[in-house]
Amino acid sequence: MKQTRSLINNLIAGAVALAMVSTLAAQNVREGAATVARIKGPARYTTGNNVWQPLKVGVVLKPGTIVQTSTQKGSFVDVVLSGGSASVPQPAIYKPSIPSSMSSSMAYQPRAEQNVVRIWENSALGIDKLASQETGMERVTDTQLDLKTGHISGSVKKMSAASKYEVKLPNGVAGIRGTLYDIFAEGIIKVRVGSVVLAWVDPKTGNVVTQVVSGGQGYDARTGVISPLSPSDMSSLDALSAGLLVVGTEAPLILTRDRTLEPVSPLGPVGAGPNPPGTPPD
Repeated sequence: MKQTRSLINNLIAGAVALAMVSTLAAQNVREGAATVARIKGPARYTTGNNVWQPLKVGVVLKPGTIVQTSTQKGSFVDVVLSGGSASVPQPAIYKPSIPSSMSSSMAYQPRAEQNVVRIWENSALGIDKLASQETGMERVTDTQLDLKTGHISGSVKKMSAASKYEVKLPNGVAGIRGTLYDIFAEGIIKVRVGSVVLAWVDPKTGNVVTQVVSGGQGYDARTGVISPLSPSDMSSLDALSAGLLVVGTEAPLILTRDRTLEPVSPLGPVGAGPNPPGTPPD
């Protein structure tokens, strides 16, 4: 009887200890946010209530937000992703040298250790999750994006082994590791450095195909073809990298656009996305 009671007490104590550890672990998880760093062309966002607001530089976007860009060619939005906090750039400053017929957006240059994603024209990206946790040994981050339609590019810093960075696509999900990448919702992946693992559901057969795309490679899930990046694709991604990551300076960059009202594409399937950097095969 005493042994049974002792065993029960030990089980209860263990359960209480486990619950305390789980609670502390949950409390140690920090929710992050994303900061809009650059905008070229019209863009808008919603927090899931189907109420759309115009997007501006410096806006902090929490998980659950959807960002949508214009159909205007060459437009884009740069977003800095933060697993535990979001740094906000200084507000835009009027520059008299810019013609009055032009509007301006101020942008700050992301630091090399930041994750940055560029949302190209005619695209919609959901920010599903941005979280981090300090384990005592390392910082574990969990980034989950949802490319509903269109085209994104981005740079991802080196992560701990337990961290993950995923981009959901209409027919699959891409897991990204320390990468400069280019992804289309149609299942086209281009990787300059690092690697991307794509799990793709074939819409015809329903079978799941997994493909590792390494640095210097491109992959089209629609055809199943993996091939080396063309020199033009590599040059475009290199130029994008230089534009997103400027080391050792916080100098502002002024981007200008005209004030012509441009349509913002509705959510839903579209054809092949915008061109830069690298045009998807027909």
